[in-house]
Amino acid sequence: MTIALSLIAALILDRLFGEASRWHPLVGFGNLAAAVEIKANDKTMTAMGLKLRGLASLCLLITPLVAITAYISYHYNSYFIFETLLLYFAIGARSLIEHAQRIANALLSNNSNDARIFTSHIVSRDTDNMNETEMARAAIESTLENGNDAIFAPLFWFVIGGAPAVVLYRLSNTLDAMWGYRTPRYQHFGWAAARLDDLLNYIPARLTALTYASLGQFQNALQCWRTQAAACKSPNGGPVMSSGAGALALQLGGPTVYHGQLENCPILGCGEAPLANDILQSTQLVQRGIYLWLCIAMLIAGGFSLA
Repeated sequence: MTIALSLIAALILDRLFGEASRWHPLVGFGNLAAAVEIKANDKTMTAMGLKLRGLASLCLLITPLVAITAYISYHYNSYFIFETLLLYFAIGARSLIEHAQRIANALLSNNSNDARIFTSHIVSRDTDNMNETEMARAAIESTLENGNDAIFAPLFWFVIGGAPAVVLYRLSNTLDAMWGYRTPRYQHFGWAAARLDDLLNYIPARLTALTYASLGQFQNALQCWRTQAAACKSPNGGPVMSSGAGALALQLGGPTVYHGQLENCPILGCGEAPLANDILQSTQLVQRGIYLWLCIAMLIAGGFSLA
């Protein structure tokens, strides 16, 4: 039952306070990771040398923090408070939903300039010339994908392995977000971070996809997942995005501009192109998913307590 109580407490803290605006541990970790990358990512090295440097940097950054977390969790009586706080810092439900809702509210108020600014805060694509549909698509895609990365995957790993597992996941996910790009700078150095994140997200992403399907248009979601997921570059983003788009009966994906370059992303989902109101539908889908996972966690914990 302790796991369920920690989940509830962490989500309540997130709902009340959102992400910490100052002294957030992940911000500090990101700053440290950026400094390590500058020192270790030597462009004159071979591809294999850069991969080994990236792997060593990943281990150097993550291993001590996971080990310290495990030691505290298993040797101190205050582990409930400690684990609850770590889970709170690892999730970002309120922040994710609020960012999407800001875009929706700006669009519904016909304030396209503010909507473009808010959209640029959550995606790496070019937003200067986006229309309503493109901004709505970007917001929904970000909401669905980060629903896994910032909510359901941390909850999954917390249930599986407590605080050490959620720290391992969240730090590796942060390194993937920083280093996991297929660009000349990160293609080799960020290889290990990207592969570890793919591994740790494999099961959570499919549970997230199933969650979206179960709480939306089920048959649409499964059909889109089955036929469209493989077209995505990300082995885990594909199931999440295609299932979520199908559950909402919306068409996502398509041509997208990144850093001035047009990229033809695969079409995901079915139905009409999204508009502002559909952003709110996507946030409601994620919120329903949180309630579902909480109910399941409480049922599992209750079952163990009776056994």
